[in-house]
Amino acid sequence: MSDLKTKTQVAIIGAGPGGYPAAFLAADLGLEVTIIDPEDNPGGVCLYRGCIPSKALLHSAKVISEAEHLKNLGITFSKPKIDLDKLRDWKNNVVEKLVGGLGILSRQRKITYIQGRAKFVDSETLEIKKTDGEVIELKFEHAVIATGSRPAQIPGFPNDSPHLLNSTSALDLPGIPKTMLVVGGGYIGLELGTVYAALGTKVSVVEMTSGLMQGADRDLVRVLQKSSEPIYEAILLDTKVVEIEETKKGIKVTFEGEGAEEKELNFDKVLVSVGRKPNSENLGLENTKVEIDSKGFITIDAQRRTADRNIFAIGDVAGEPMLAHKATHEGRTVAEVIAGRDVAFEPNAIPAVVFTDPEIAWCGLTETEAKEKKINIKVARFPWGASGRATTLDRNDGVTKLIIDPETDRVLGMGIVGPGAGELIAEGVLAIEMGALASDLELTIHAHPTLSETVMESAEVYYGLSTHMYKPKRDR
Repeated sequence: MSDLKTKTQVAIIGAGPGGYPAAFLAADLGLEVTIIDPEDNPGGVCLYRGCIPSKALLHSAKVISEAEHLKNLGITFSKPKIDLDKLRDWKNNVVEKLVGGLGILSRQRKITYIQGRAKFVDSETLEIKKTDGEVIELKFEHAVIATGSRPAQIPGFPNDSPHLLNSTSALDLPGIPKTMLVVGGGYIGLELGTVYAALGTKVSVVEMTSGLMQGADRDLVRVLQKSSEPIYEAILLDTKVVEIEETKKGIKVTFEGEGAEEKELNFDKVLVSVGRKPNSENLGLENTKVEIDSKGFITIDAQRRTADRNIFAIGDVAGEPMLAHKATHEGRTVAEVIAGRDVAFEPNAIPAVVFTDPEIAWCGLTETEAKEKKINIKVARFPWGASGRATTLDRNDGVTKLIIDPETDRVLGMGIVGPGAGELIAEGVLAIEMGALASDLELTIHAHPTLSETVMESAEVYYGLSTHMYKPKRDR
């Protein structure tokens, strides 16, 4: 054992979008902080193999899609030439730039960074196996588990096959296959399917349920599905994969279900995207009082404290929604709790964004949730067919909608489908957190012509006073 580092106030296991913000704020609040992570700099899956590289590639896909769309306006470009090595290098450079910046910020805060993996020996001690093989013990006053999640696998699939991809290996851009099957119609599969389709792959999607994007309201998903149909070879709903067989050239897939017109199809690559599993194993939690639920998530309270009072858990390992920005705010909450502040993680709205084309975004109460919980709501929709800005973009397929409490007029939720939905949703999050009324959005002057006007006009629709959409007037 090395005695180089034997004790710290705060030990943070995992340096992803939950771990490093927790560490940075804890250091800013005057605490001694140690981060333990296998990577050589903070960033985690989101930065190294998730959010950032996927959005870098989605930007390229968006430009290709927009160039193709300009045919409708009388502007035609030649077919794009894809330099895959250069595209891959650009994506990697984006990651390296951000990773390097986080490393500098970590050192500026005088945070001790240990590259390795940690296990709990007991409720106040970690055993750390460093990447160079050295093993050390670290005593802590408080520990934060921020170990994230990993792609879920399907039992029986040959997961070591070079023809089988997951969300991590797909981002490495091993090549541009002629054909690809995306197994799973959730946001990760659809985002990566968008990338490969733009690069020239004939992409098919198979989803065992009756619709894509089960977490989003159906009216928003219908717009996405209609727009996506031309770019995909097929979207197979109510269909599951019952068998896959590796061949010399790729993978033969056997389907079962209503959407499977052909029971067997061959693909060059199969991308498995059926969700993620929390990384709660192999942490020595059995040596502590930390509890895990039936899905593998660590159980926590409003302060993100586990059943072991001095151990906290944040991010994907601590439960849904598995979103980087949720983890970040949990991490900052934990730092404040450890510093002695009386705070809790109690957001009224956590935005979710799917970076497909068009984008889908929502926050707060959804229409689907309201129906399931029998909550009385009013829904005000403003179709982008009545938006001047959307018309100038030739993107009238979008919709902005508000979920409103009819008794108080308070904004409870917002949903948007259309280009830039991920940026527009921030206004909805702020409105919900501030307890805004529909009239607050209606009376807030929005710049013209912009897509953000659709938020204001949705509120006008609620009152029957929309300038660009007629609806009978509603009493206030």
